[in-house]
Amino acid sequence: MVRPLLRAAPAALALLAAACATPALKPEPPVFFPPTPELPRIQYLTSFRGLKDIEEQSSFDRFVVGEKADLRLDKPYGIGIHDGKIYVCDTNATVVVLDLQGRSYSALKGAVGPGKLLQPVNISIEPDGTKYVADPARGQVVVFGRDDQYLKAYGAPGDWRPVDAVPFEDRLYVADPSNGLVKVFDKGTGDVLKTIGDRGEPSERLQLPTNLAFDQEGYLYVTDAGRFQVVKFDRDGHFRSAIGRPGDNLGHFGRPKGLALDREGHLFVVDASFNNVQVFSKDGRLLLFFGEGGEERGQFLLPAKVAVDYDNMRYFEKYVEPEFQIQYLLFVTSQFGERPVSVLAYGQERGKPYPTDEELLERVEERRRTEQEKQQKP
Repeated sequence: MVRPLLRAAPAALALLAAACATPALKPEPPVFFPPTPELPRIQYLTSFRGLKDIEEQSSFDRFVVGEKADLRLDKPYGIGIHDGKIYVCDTNATVVVLDLQGRSYSALKGAVGPGKLLQPVNISIEPDGTKYVADPARGQVVVFGRDDQYLKAYGAPGDWRPVDAVPFEDRLYVADPSNGLVKVFDKGTGDVLKTIGDRGEPSERLQLPTNLAFDQEGYLYVTDAGRFQVVKFDRDGHFRSAIGRPGDNLGHFGRPKGLALDREGHLFVVDASFNNVQVFSKDGRLLLFFGEGGEERGQFLLPAKVAVDYDNMRYFEKYVEPEFQIQYLLFVTSQFGERPVSVLAYGQERGKPYPTDEELLERVEERRRTEQEKQQKP
């Protein structure tokens, strides 16, 4: 996973610490996926878990008020990015806000009183800054405004278990594994308009939906932990296809969790069993994967969610190899270990001819056939 071809980047002690305050360390070789001899697609950049990774404290401030306690993420799951801030659902606490520009770390200020969270699992953020937090312990989807203050809540506690909520146009789609379906709310009135995944042929129904995402064309993708698949519906709930199947081979799932899509329709799916993220083409075929179990750079421990971000690359440019041109950022949460939030970059090496998705698919199929042949040999 280490590509020695490119010049090594300095190791990061703090996410955004000033260069003059960073002690000189021996450079570490960059970590890329896929490994050589393949061309790199993804570079691991850095990771963080608490206040001391992002918030600077002056020597005068330390003298006056003392050293700040190192507030740390405990067991993160969902993650969202908006307006230079990273929102992380700490399932044992609250939603934590990491302000990249202000270099601060704090709890979501509206999550008190009527906005108090019990077990925030997933968060989705609209372009206007409205935030939807799925809280299965509270039994509601809790909504916060652009200023992070409480607005309202969807659903009645007791008859369901919301674990993810994603807005699309004038509707809110909520995964409910306790009833094996996705509930669709009117965002304005809060009324339930319909359900998805509980009708049709058995092969078209959901069993244990846990995570949701929409692509640029308005198709809904649902991680189903009971089917070990990602199920694709149109926005009205008509079944379109299923991606993956149970197993430990390429393109299979052991414990599929969070998912996200880029602007080209590439589907990223976290698998907690394999400690990696698999990347699929628009038609649901595996292109590549990245990550493995462990606590080293580029490794994950029980990963939960992946998020795609195009707007905050400037904050992480100093970690990028000079010859690697990034297209967007990837954030991956791990529920255990010292790297609860890993930051990676998706892109390509400058001046190199990259294969098309179709050519990548041919290579994956060839690798799959090779692996099957190995397993069949006595």
